[in-house]
Amino acid sequence: MTAVKQKLPIGIQGFAKLREEGCYYVDKTPYAMRLIEEGSHYFLSRPRRFGKSLFLDTLKELFEGHAELFKGLAAETQWDWTKKYPVIRISFSDGVLQNRAELDRRIVDILRVNRLDLGLTLPADVAETDVISSLADLLRQAHRSTGQRAVVLIDEYDKPILDNITDTTAATAMREGLKNLYSVLKDADAHLKFVFLTGVSKFSKVSLFSGLNNLQDITLTPEYSALCGYTDADVDTVFAPELPGLDREHIRNWYNGYNWLGTSVYNPFDLLLLFRNRKFKPYWFETGTPTFLIQLLAERQFFTPNLSQVVAHEKLLSTFDVDNIPVEALMFQAGYLTIDSVWEIPGQMELTLKYPNLEVQASLNDSLLQHLSGGLAIPGPHISRLYRLLAARDFAGLKNLFHAFFASIPNDWYRKNQISQFEGYYASIFYSYFAALGLDIRLEDTTNHGRIDMAVLFNNEVLLFEFKVVELTPQGQALQQIKDKGYADKYRARGEPIHLIGVEFSRDSRNVVGFEVEALTPSSGQ
Repeated sequence: MTAVKQKLPIGIQGFAKLREEGCYYVDKTPYAMRLIEEGSHYFLSRPRRFGKSLFLDTLKELFEGHAELFKGLAAETQWDWTKKYPVIRISFSDGVLQNRAELDRRIVDILRVNRLDLGLTLPADVAETDVISSLADLLRQAHRSTGQRAVVLIDEYDKPILDNITDTTAATAMREGLKNLYSVLKDADAHLKFVFLTGVSKFSKVSLFSGLNNLQDITLTPEYSALCGYTDADVDTVFAPELPGLDREHIRNWYNGYNWLGTSVYNPFDLLLLFRNRKFKPYWFETGTPTFLIQLLAERQFFTPNLSQVVAHEKLLSTFDVDNIPVEALMFQAGYLTIDSVWEIPGQMELTLKYPNLEVQASLNDSLLQHLSGGLAIPGPHISRLYRLLAARDFAGLKNLFHAFFASIPNDWYRKNQISQFEGYYASIFYSYFAALGLDIRLEDTTNHGRIDMAVLFNNEVLLFEFKVVELTPQGQALQQIKDKGYADKYRARGEPIHLIGVEFSRDSRNVVGFEVEALTPSSGQ
């Protein structure tokens, strides 16, 4: 029997609305029941627009006992529907709070709404603006009035901090305001059945959750890697009616790949818009260009080609604070990098990171190009022309393209930006152009004689690049190094044409001063 198309739940974060309107739904209730059975206090970090809010709302409807919403799902027959729990829902997902006063007012309003929903009133001896006393009393009353311990679900717990991350003073004030709220949970265990916090980043326990030692971080727990997002199996089964007419492998390469030590997943936002619009576009990336992150990469002179192969210790990725933000941690937690492989010894875990998919690789590098060259209008036309030149094997045109690009960067931009003095600046731009096309790129590719700066696999051909700065290395050495080191040997077994390309830059002229190409055919044996 052919599966019937259903409504795409675009923009729907309410579990009840999704179920009542007959939308596609990937059953996450097995995860919910396992969490509830095995523990009581959890934290989960996932990038924005990954289904965190929907999962929390699923938990809410489950604990409140709305059995009719779970027909046909795993929870229908495995959950005790005779028990109903008071649920307190706290969310900072809506709007941007710009100062501590706005945050405090939002918290007061959130607690007031929860009281109304539970039919409770604030005691006369507790001031509404006393957040600590107000929440503590709400938990006690919820427990006593229902006879069941309370469930606390906190969505986007860190958003007020992240919205102000470029202003350390404001971000610190937000952190202290949230710390007031979350500190109540550590002394309220007698009144709590279940606590679940979600956010994008994981801030230091000392700074934000002091004393909340029973909060279990499941961000990198393999069995919960697919708690949010869609797996390949979900796409092939639940969304099978949407697949005809779309290249399945292209869907996988463009949108799949987010991984937290378990099953890789797709971002739901991307897939739902792809199925609606039938076009491959960077839907998720376009909802929030990481301006702060790109500025941070530039300030710290991060060699952008290394973004596709970052190596970091687990502790570096798992937590940070307002005044100490490792680039690797921010990129990983925000979803611009994901886990590729793990090297583990007892008590230690080293993670190699990569771009999760072509959407992120192409879009992030497009944004990096705009920053590295001083404006949106400069790289755009060159990117599309680069693709046409590669397809035509026009290497002379390729040289002219990059020469024209560097020449188009305003002198005033060089004067104002120290990054142009960074040794890797020119190679970073070169790499980002190819990465912005979503091509298959291998960086620092290891051979038995050394490392190839950049290998590009395109249209059944291999392009091997070596980059040099002539002020540091005599001119004419780039191509010669590829030949002397026998870098092409690694790719001969592919039986495809190989192009050796030596690119040389000059800091003084701020441009390409050498561009040599030598072609090897599969039968040449050279």
